[in-house]
Order: sequence, then structure tokens, then C-alpha cells
Amino acid sequence: MFSRALPVLLVIALLQAVAGRAVAAESPFRNWGALVVAGDWRGSRGGPTEAFDNARRDVASELVRMGFSASNIVQYSTHPERYAREKLGKSDIRAIFEGLNALAARTPEGCLVYFTSHGAPQGVVVDQSILPPGILSAILDRTCGTRPTIAVISACYSGVFVPELGAANRMVLTAARPDRTSFGCGESNRYPFFDECFLQSAPSAKDFPALADRVRACVADREIREKVSPPSEPQIFIGAQLRPVLPLYAFPQRSPP
Repeated sequence: MFSRALPVLLVIALLQAVAGRAVAAESPFRNWGALVVAGDWRGSRGGPTEAFDNARRDVASELVRMGFSASNIVQYSTHPERYAREKLGKSDIRAIFEGLNALAARTPEGCLVYFTSHGAPQGVVVDQSILPPGILSAILDRTCGTRPTIAVISACYSGVFVPELGAANRMVLTAARPDRTSFGCGESNRYPFFDECFLQSAPSAKDFPALADRVRACVADREIREKVSPPSEPQIFIGAQLRPVLPLYAFPQRSPP
């Protein structure tokens, strides 16, 4: 019985592998570049945390499942030597600019940047520096230009990025209002709340606007459950030029288990 079943299982596995490659080849994100940055290694009390690097690694993996090519995703960490097998860049503003510039040159159809870190009213923490909204906007202007661009900023006060990044060709999703903190950056957290909601919501979302709505609802539910306040209120901006075409950038539909 087992000898007859084994060839059938092998055929099924091969068909699934071929189907998976076909989905990747047909993905609207196959020629997009994605840059994912863990900007800090310290928890909310100053001790070490893996929360940001866990989010960085697993968001990058989720982007592959969403249709991005693994070869078009670059990642940065404050301590890349700790993750030698992952071949990461060092989280540094200039290095990020140079990496995105090189990535954008070979991925002409769109850009995604995802930062997970601590934040301040002045911007997002990138190692020992603060990346201000105006500088990130200038980086995106010089690298991604007018192509469709999605920026996700998971950090306290990250709503400060919306006015500067909010161009017609961009979508901006932030973990908090400009005057609010976000939560889940402690030494024992696996992920910040926002990143965890992003990862939990992506498998059932059809596209980025739907994902943003689900993430915002998930964060609100989590904060109520954990009894933390005031609510962070993640922000969503979608530019007028990008809004009508984003539904065309649909995620691959997952079969139920």
C-alpha cells in the first residue's frame, strides 16, 4: 500500500512546487524591491531584545509569501554579525540609502520599505541615529522616484512620517499617531504589537489596503486586551495616484489547510 502511495505523493508535491513557482512568476510584486530594517536592539527598559530582529526576519519571510522575490528583499540589523547566516547589512542611514539605491536600480516596478524600531517625535531610531521623515522622503525620492511605493514604519510616534512621505504615488502605514507611543517593545516580547498584527493579518488579506485595515483593528484589540493606553491609533495614508491601482497588486490567495 505504501509503495503505491509514495509515487502519488511525489507527483502531488511536484505539482505543488510547480504551482508555487507559477504564482511567484505571476505576482505583481515580482519586480518590486523591498527593504526591511531592524533599527534597534534595546528593549523599552534598555536591556537587549530580539523583538525588532524577529519582526525584521519574519516580515521579510511574509513578503515572500505575499509574492515578493526573495532575491529582491534586503535586510538590515544593528548587529548583523549575530545573524551571519542571513547575510544582513548594518543598520545605518547611509548604508540603507545606498542599498535601496542599488535595489531600486534592478527592481523598476515598485518599492517597499519596512522599519521596525523605537521612535521619537523627530523620527525612527536607526542604530545610534534618528532617521527624520524629511530624510526618508528624500531617500525615497532619489531611489524609488515616482514608482509605486509602500512605506511601513513600526515605531512610537511614527505618524510623524505621514505628512512628509504622503505623496500621490505612496502608501504609508504607521504604528502610531504622531503624538502616541506604540507597544510591545519590551525585552521579553517576541514582536512589537504592530509587527505581530502585520504578520497575523497578512495571510487573510487580499491586498495592502485591506491589510492596513486589519492591522489597525488588530492593534486596537490587542491594546484593549493588554490594558495599555492611550491607544496608539496606527495611521494609514494612500496617495490619490496609487489608490485606484493598489487593488491590482493582489496577494496570492492561500488555500485553506
